[in-house]
Amino acid sequence: MGIFDKCYNFTRADEAMELDMYPYFAPIQEVSGNKVKVEGKEMIMVGSNNYLGLINHPRVMKAAQEAIDRYGVATCGSRFLNGTLDIHVELEKRLAKFTKKEAALAFSTGFQTNQGIISTIVGKGESVITDRMVHASIIDACRLSFGDVHKFKHNDMVDLERILSSLDKEKGKMIIVDGVFSMKGDLANLPDIVDLARKYNTRVMVDDAHGIGVMGKNGRGTAEHFGVEDDVDIVMGTFSKSFASLGGFVAGKKKVISYIKHFARSLIFSASTTPASVATVLATLDIIETDPQRRERLWQITEKMKSGFQAMGYNTGETETPIIPVIIGDDDVTFMLWKFLREEGIFTNPIIYPAVPKGQTLIRTSYSATHKEEDLDVVLRGFEKCGKILGIIK
Repeated sequence: MGIFDKCYNFTRADEAMELDMYPYFAPIQEVSGNKVKVEGKEMIMVGSNNYLGLINHPRVMKAAQEAIDRYGVATCGSRFLNGTLDIHVELEKRLAKFTKKEAALAFSTGFQTNQGIISTIVGKGESVITDRMVHASIIDACRLSFGDVHKFKHNDMVDLERILSSLDKEKGKMIIVDGVFSMKGDLANLPDIVDLARKYNTRVMVDDAHGIGVMGKNGRGTAEHFGVEDDVDIVMGTFSKSFASLGGFVAGKKKVISYIKHFARSLIFSASTTPASVATVLATLDIIETDPQRRERLWQITEKMKSGFQAMGYNTGETETPIIPVIIGDDDVTFMLWKFLREEGIFTNPIIYPAVPKGQTLIRTSYSATHKEEDLDVVLRGFEKCGKILGIIK
């Protein structure tokens, strides 16, 4: 067997393309608010993580441009050496204050952030305990660590306690969960998780990529939403959702962040976040802190769409967030619904195994604070029309 044989034997993507049923890597030609142009056709975007609608905000775009004028387009170096700008330091101070932690550290991507945290903190003989539905970046980071990895059933506190009670009380342990689970939009049961962590002398890390900016009275995330901010040891967030940029960060105790800063390979050996990206986050953070109306509008939209889907007879699962899944269950039907919606001018994301368990394929929709009522109505009518044609709803 040649090492490339697996590549030549992979034909599923080519077959889907031939049938015009391939939904991934679609080149977007233009972006105007929540409208995009794909293959010359304007579509309503309900597949983005632009929750607060800040990607086109004038203040944000101006901040990015000014950063380019001052610093250029890149640092061409790692944070460890020549890639730390004064705005990186300013951003980290702002993020620490925002998350109510002692310190914060910015990475170039969210994926690298989780790799850096987990592979650095979890050592040989120690244990990491994760929800089975955590993000792929957490799964890969656990593989890179030298610790023992344990997985508990999704949001099952009985199973979590079973694992915790079986581990050596004297050895280091950390529970890692998504605050908001990215495919189905449900929340980690943080109140019970932190209670169990306290009982079994375990640290807690929350990947709040989809919670920061959205959840909580002040947008500080899932821990704020549940009132357990002081009980979560490490908060991880990304800049590619509510912050309308690129990158990620970790916040926690000063000594913990310093340790990650000096040992995380994904930080030390990667070029730093670009000046425009950093300036964008600083500008969006200003808006998040001073404009709660955006979050309020986002939740109004979320309720409208969730209620609309449910009234039609769609299964939206246990979502409690602006991520609203339309659960179909069958791969072929899911792809057909995606295609029909595309023809109606609606951009969605079909999600299949392994991103979700087998038999739980879905169309993932997500919403922005800047979606217009008339566009939302078009989306609901499109789902109703296409769902009835395919026999998903009556």
